[in-house]
Amino acid sequence: QVQLVESGGGLVQAGGSLRLSCAASGRTFSTYAMGWFRQAPGKEREFVAAITWNGGSTYYANSLKGRFTISRDNAKNTAYLQMNSLKPEDTAVYYCAARTGGGYYLDASPGRYDYWGQGTQVTVSS
Repeated sequence: QVQLVESGGGLVQAGGSLRLSCAASGRTFSTYAMGWFRQAPGKEREFVAAITWNGGSTYYANSLKGRFTISRDNAKNTAYLQMNSLKPEDTAVYYCAARTGGGYYLDASPGRYDYWGQGTQVTVSS
């Protein structure tokens, strides 16, 4: 069983930055691919970014490339999402997810991930 706990969300003005963290339980975090997704009210869950087990490769939603950066620190069992130049349309609940089988895969499909955090709210004011 893997537990994921997100933190770092909050209220920020447009143009500002936030860094989300996702702390994972267990000793095999370094073997997982990790992903970030978001869900705005009334919308489907949307892929944000993914990273392979060793951080060697990353993948972003086209619309977010250049503003968001995914990273991980396997020594701390933590994945991160750095969000810059935030816009009101970035307002959503942000979730991290772990893909325990195939840590070298970068997947945009939520169904490929085995474990999810509870989410952290990000609100960007105009």
